[in-house]
Amino acid sequence: MNDLQGSSQSPLWETGKALPAAAGGRTERKRKGRRRAGGAKMVGELRYREFRVPLGPGLHAYPDELIRQRVGHDGHPEYQIRWLILRRGDEGEAGSGQVDCKAEHILLWMSNDEIYANCHKMLDEDGQVVGPSQESAAETGALDKSVLGEMETDVKSLIQRALRQLEECVGATPPAPLLHTVHVLSAYASIEPLTGIFKDPRVLDLLMRMLNSPDYQIRWSAGRMIQALSSHDAGTRTQILLSLSQQEAIEKQLDFDSRCALLALFAQATLAEHPMSFEGIQLPQVPGRLLFSLVKHYLHVTSLLDQLNDNAGESGAQNNSAPEDLSGDRARLELEYSMAMGTLISELVQAMRWDRAWNRPGSSPRSPCSIFQPQVADGDPQLPPTEAQPALRRSRRFRPRSQFASGNTYALYVRDTLEPGMRVRMLDNFEEISAGDEGEFQQSNSGVPPAQVFWESTGRTYWVHWHMLEILGFEEDMEDMVEADEYQRAMISGALDRALPSLRWKPMTELHAAPYVPPEDEDAEEREHLTQAEWWELLFFVRKLGESDHQDVLQLLQENLDGEHILDDEILAELVVPIELAQDLLLSLPQKLDDSALRDLLNCRIYRKYGPEALLGQVAYASSVEAERDVLLEARAPPQESEDTARAQAKEAPCKSPESPLQRLAEDCGPTGKILLDLEQALSSESSRQHAVPPLLLQLQRQPQPFLALMESLGTPATNRALHLTALRILKQLVDFPDALLLPWHEAMSACMACLRSPNTDREVLQELIVFLHHLTSASRDYAVVLNQLGARDAISKALEKHLGKLELAQELRDVVFKCEKHAHLYRKLITNILGGCIQMVLGQIEDHRRTHRPINIPFFDVFLRYLCQGSSMGENEDKCWEKVEVSSNPHRASKLTDRNPKTYWESSGSAGSHFITLHMRQGVLIRQLILLVAGEDSSYMPARVVVCGGDNASSLTTELNSVNVMPCASRVILLENLTHPWPVIQIRIKRCQQGGIDTRIRGVEVLGPKPTFWPVFREQLCRHTRLFYMVRAQAWSQDIAENRRSLLHLSSRLNGALRQEQNFADYFLPDDEAAQALGKTCWEALVSPLVQNITSPDEDGISPLGWLLDQYLECREAAHNPQSRAAAFSSRVRRLTHLLVHVEPCQAPPPVVATPRPKGRNRSHDWSSLATRGLPSSIMRNLTRCWRAVVEEQVHSFLTSHWRDDDFVPRYCEHFYNLQKSSSELFGPRAAFLLALQNGCAGALLKLPFLRAAHVSEQFARNIDQRIQGSRIGGTRGMEMLAQLQRCLESVLIFSGLEIATTFEHYYQQYMSDRLLGVGSSWLEGAVLEQIGSCFPNRLPQQMLRSLSTSEELQRQFHVYQLQRLDQELLRLEDAEKKIQVGQEASSQECESKKKEAAGAVAALDLGEEEENEDLYYEGVMPEVSVLVLSPRCWPVASICHTMDPRICLPAYLRGTLNRYSNFYNRSRGMQRRLQWTWLGQAELQFGDQTLHVSTVQMWLLLYFNDLKAVCVDSLLALSGLSADLLNQAIGPLTSSRGPLDFHEQENIPGGVLKVRDTSEEPRPRRGSVWLIPPQTYLRAEDEGGRNLEKRRNLLNCLIVRILKAHGDEGLHIDQLVCLVLEAWQKGPCPPRGLLSSLGKGSACSSTDVLSCILHLLSKGTLRRHDDRPQTLAYAVPVTVMEPHTESLNPGSSGPNPPLTFHTLQIRSRGVPYASCSGTQSFSTFR
Repeated sequence: MNDLQGSSQSPLWETGKALPAAAGGRTERKRKGRRRAGGAKMVGELRYREFRVPLGPGLHAYPDELIRQRVGHDGHPEYQIRWLILRRGDEGEAGSGQVDCKAEHILLWMSNDEIYANCHKMLDEDGQVVGPSQESAAETGALDKSVLGEMETDVKSLIQRALRQLEECVGATPPAPLLHTVHVLSAYASIEPLTGIFKDPRVLDLLMRMLNSPDYQIRWSAGRMIQALSSHDAGTRTQILLSLSQQEAIEKQLDFDSRCALLALFAQATLAEHPMSFEGIQLPQVPGRLLFSLVKHYLHVTSLLDQLNDNAGESGAQNNSAPEDLSGDRARLELEYSMAMGTLISELVQAMRWDRAWNRPGSSPRSPCSIFQPQVADGDPQLPPTEAQPALRRSRRFRPRSQFASGNTYALYVRDTLEPGMRVRMLDNFEEISAGDEGEFQQSNSGVPPAQVFWESTGRTYWVHWHMLEILGFEEDMEDMVEADEYQRAMISGALDRALPSLRWKPMTELHAAPYVPPEDEDAEEREHLTQAEWWELLFFVRKLGESDHQDVLQLLQENLDGEHILDDEILAELVVPIELAQDLLLSLPQKLDDSALRDLLNCRIYRKYGPEALLGQVAYASSVEAERDVLLEARAPPQESEDTARAQAKEAPCKSPESPLQRLAEDCGPTGKILLDLEQALSSESSRQHAVPPLLLQLQRQPQPFLALMESLGTPATNRALHLTALRILKQLVDFPDALLLPWHEAMSACMACLRSPNTDREVLQELIVFLHHLTSASRDYAVVLNQLGARDAISKALEKHLGKLELAQELRDVVFKCEKHAHLYRKLITNILGGCIQMVLGQIEDHRRTHRPINIPFFDVFLRYLCQGSSMGENEDKCWEKVEVSSNPHRASKLTDRNPKTYWESSGSAGSHFITLHMRQGVLIRQLILLVAGEDSSYMPARVVVCGGDNASSLTTELNSVNVMPCASRVILLENLTHPWPVIQIRIKRCQQGGIDTRIRGVEVLGPKPTFWPVFREQLCRHTRLFYMVRAQAWSQDIAENRRSLLHLSSRLNGALRQEQNFADYFLPDDEAAQALGKTCWEALVSPLVQNITSPDEDGISPLGWLLDQYLECREAAHNPQSRAAAFSSRVRRLTHLLVHVEPCQAPPPVVATPRPKGRNRSHDWSSLATRGLPSSIMRNLTRCWRAVVEEQVHSFLTSHWRDDDFVPRYCEHFYNLQKSSSELFGPRAAFLLALQNGCAGALLKLPFLRAAHVSEQFARNIDQRIQGSRIGGTRGMEMLAQLQRCLESVLIFSGLEIATTFEHYYQQYMSDRLLGVGSSWLEGAVLEQIGSCFPNRLPQQMLRSLSTSEELQRQFHVYQLQRLDQELLRLEDAEKKIQVGQEASSQECESKKKEAAGAVAALDLGEEEENEDLYYEGVMPEVSVLVLSPRCWPVASICHTMDPRICLPAYLRGTLNRYSNFYNRSRGMQRRLQWTWLGQAELQFGDQTLHVSTVQMWLLLYFNDLKAVCVDSLLALSGLSADLLNQAIGPLTSSRGPLDFHEQENIPGGVLKVRDTSEEPRPRRGSVWLIPPQTYLRAEDEGGRNLEKRRNLLNCLIVRILKAHGDEGLHIDQLVCLVLEAWQKGPCPPRGLLSSLGKGSACSSTDVLSCILHLLSKGTLRRHDDRPQTLAYAVPVTVMEPHTESLNPGSSGPNPPLTFHTLQIRSRGVPYASCSGTQSFSTFR
């Protein structure tokens, strides 16, 4: 192979690593072939030490025998291997030595490397291929040379004796000695070493004379001898048959029986070569004369093909011949083979009547788009939206809905106007029908909805309301409006194009273009000259010319090409012909070719491409060709008569009756119909018949349309009796002329059969028809065979029975037809074998084209493929696919099932469950859809359960195809869809009726099935050959890659060449998108899928070849920035390979799933076709993403192992993750599957880490996020950099989502977020971060923390209103007391004094109870603003809020009152009492001189002491606050720093030291502005006690999960039930001892998320397993090593969970001027 040899010479990029060494060579590798035969499986599977290739469901192929050997075009040997096709259940036959020659097989040429990789049985011990000649040589050596010489002498004498006895044979009975001699010769002919002696020309002479003998026994003996000669090998058989068929004038020498004997031999010989079935396809009736011609051409083609193969094989062994001579001989053979193959295709097309059969009108060539990518049915993106959709059609006869005042009036108008068959449009959306859908109105009734319309969008009927329809009318009512709309739309679009040029930018949906698509720009030299394939097609017609015309063309070529040599066949084959010269030839050829060649010329590709401009301008090619052919044929017709005869006919024309049936038929035929009138006149004249009829017959041979119209007139209704009698009279007289037998009688014989079968045919017409047919079959028995194929025997028998046997010659005709039964079978087998052989040769040419990359130069190759692909894009279906319908009862009402009337029905009569409908299907019909029509109004008569069975006949209906439960609301029940097997008989069994009914009612049965065409057969063969070829090649390439990974770099060029070749072949030869897509899909699945599977499968070291290549790409990525480096070339190759492998998957979002409303009422049905399922990704994408995931996992794991302790671990990891993302985009494009694989790979690397190391990684990420959030508060450029770093970190953190490490990450993030929120405050960035990485928090604790802050703010606003209300109440109470005092002024002063005292006492008594709450109510200073944050222990970390504070001791009086009032407010608003605790958490702002100090709550409390004291002892602060020394020292540190207001003094007599206010009077500048003295964030370490506690908790949960699942055995538990049991066991069940419990500390709490995290961990380790049928059920799988402590109780002495606590923290601010003490010293005032 050229591509294989060239791959080893390309330079490789070498990285810093040591790459695996390349293989030592082909010879050394193949010596190990036997040892590797049973190695790892790659593409297919290895059975019986042989490689099996899957070809389809239950179908595979394996190599069976090496047939022959040749030297390929590249000079390397090639071997033809027979691959047997085995179906499921044939495995036992594969190992047997004898193989049935009639079994399906594929002949495939394979190279040395492909045989080494796929056919181990054909290798010897040294790894060399065992040639096909070894076995035959051994067999030849079994005969002694002397014995062989004596046998050859006997054969020569027997041949001489047989010839002498044949000459002496006189009489009808042959002599016995002659028969004995021939019998002995046949025995000698069966000995293979004697085959050469039978090639004597005298043997062919003997056989020809025997075949022409009138005696049957002699002819039979000749056939036996030919069978013996042709039983050795394909070459001998082809040579014998070819020699016999190519004898001069053999058609005239052989009679019907001799020709049939030779045809029978050919059929038997070719049956084993091409076992192909065309079941269900209607093959034409071809007479024996045409069949024999096809056989001759077929034998000639096969002979040349064998010569080509033998010539290639012998050229390798001949060393004494010059290479030029060998190449010249091969070129001559290739030219002869191409010309012979073109002739065979031309003859076959005419014999199959493809050139006169169906043509697709207006068919355009296939658009050159990729055949490997799925086509999206979409409009042209370049067109504006107004042009993408067709304009709506309207009718001028009917009024639209907008012209009516109400909907009811319009509904009445539609109801009264609509007629069945009218077109309507939907105006509103209604259930399954959308607005704008068009359909045809069927009927109406009194139901709801009342109107039944057949909708084109759904392909079935649907009932709608009157007011929803718009009447379009009949087709003739819409034509003018459609044309007007199209004209108006064209004018508008044209105006828009001129006014608004299209300058829109369109985003690219696919980043990388298909690399195999050929470029649009061709070579300028190629555009000026014909290709070799085009020239050979033109040369085919040049060689069809006569001698003089041929010389004229050669002279023309000689003059234009200025050649020095004489143009012989060898030089003609290699000519380079300009296009202008080809156009001149095409203009002159139509006048020089005969009729058959002219039809071929008009149908060939070169004429369509370079022919006259009249053809090039037509869109509908078929109609153009017909018109041009008719014009050319009519112009070339010779004059029939002289001018005098024409004038005489012109005078007689008025006298003739214009109503003559023959004249009407002639007028319908057009200008050529005049031949019929001339023929009738010539036949009616006895004198001029002999010289006037032959010219007319010659014209009919050139233009058979009038003759076929005359014969087809017999198929018209019986009322045309006069026409029938006239036609039969003309046809019967024509048979008497020998040249008339050359007319295509067989093409219109079906019209004769229609007349014969018709019960209304007149007796006289029937008698004349039988006489005519008897006369025709007597002249040529070939037409008796045609009649037998059409079933004439039964038709004649029925006619005899009807007319009581009084039909002359009817019995004789029936006997003649009956005697041709075996010949009819022979003809059918022949046409099948020839067609199958041609298909196999075409597939062989395609295979050779794939292997050699040489163009296909066979004329009409595209024509043949076009006819074979007919039906690939057809939507036509047969409405009636059955022959008859049978029912279980009431057969007289069976016709109601097929009358298409939903109001009628078939009703059964019998016991329940015994009702059935039997459909006898036509032969070979594949059911596309079988629908049962029912009605809900039938109540208990409506079916409830239906079973469909199939079988070969009515007595073998044992295969159940489907069973359907019918809903009571259904109307159309789909029973079967898209069957792949044609069932001759199908039975619908009604097993149960609704409501327990006995009898049933069926409204109708609809069966839809595609018309049988050649496309399914050809598609199966094409896909089989393509799959086998490319899977063998994929195996060979995979073997190279497995031995040397560096060869993977050349896979891109190999794949690119193969795919580009298939793309070019599809663009040039395949006519339909479906055919091209089928080829592309097969190529991709057979070549790319196995290769991807092999290169992504890990080897013994756990590394796949593609994984190794991607790993090398990632390592040399930095060095590849230099475009001149070898690293850049290496990276380019890797990218080209990955782009090629993934480009078939379109980069687009899946279509949204639209919820379709369920139909109601009478439209409801049990329609399973509406259920759509989303398909799984392709195996290629799964393997590629799995490989990429493994590469990423290894890269990330290596990075984590090396750098997890680094201080800058998180930034380096983010950079590494970004580089991986960028590499993924470079290699695979913007595909979500590979981005997901990237994330999964990173997640897999994290899961490999030990728990403490993974906890450290999660803590580092939480710390980094905290630092970036706090750093972003700085603002400016530095703040923006922090935000960018934060964004990159968040993208990397997303991989924690769904992992067990997410729980640990949430733990640390919660700690740092709590300190950040309480120390610095909340910001918009907190919510933005949580919105992006919220999925990484399984308990959603950070989200709950933010919601808690929002709730606290709302409570704070309500508390402010509450305070104002309390103040208003106190002031109102004082005003009431003053009013009471003023009212008692008239009393005595003593009484007034006493009342005042009493009133004052009452007020004092009221205030005494709330003294504590209103401590600061009458505070004269500026009141600070106090904000309270309510923190719930459910979401805030308990460890950080466990330090409680007593406001009565720690806070001044003007702050205590606010806190007390808030407590009362909170308890009243919640409606229940809670144990509230105040914490030291929070922040404050204090005013110290000109400075604003931002401090924590602890620092605020400490600084406020200095308003009254000059120095404070640290030990006293510890005693008063109850805080730990570490927490207090953490608060004192910033206060005593250089920016702080305090100094720390150590004194010997005072332990702990003393704090004093710093004297700033001596400083040069006074301190001003804001100072942040809040203690810095304290970060945790995963290796400390907290991290170890988390690990202990996980181990305990693992123990509980395993223990519980062990107790439940193999049945397992539902995951929800398992979580509940684990949580219950954690609270009450066996738990760790007190020592371990105390070590867990506050981390002993457990949630369902923690349990689920441990379950994921155990599933990934394989400790737990899911049930296959119930994935939500878990069971214990294997033992797991878990540190399970001996436990008693987790919370000893506790009866249940502790009551929830609500913690409060405060935030203090002030309004107005800061409070200053009376002294002159600086003091601290609460500002915030």
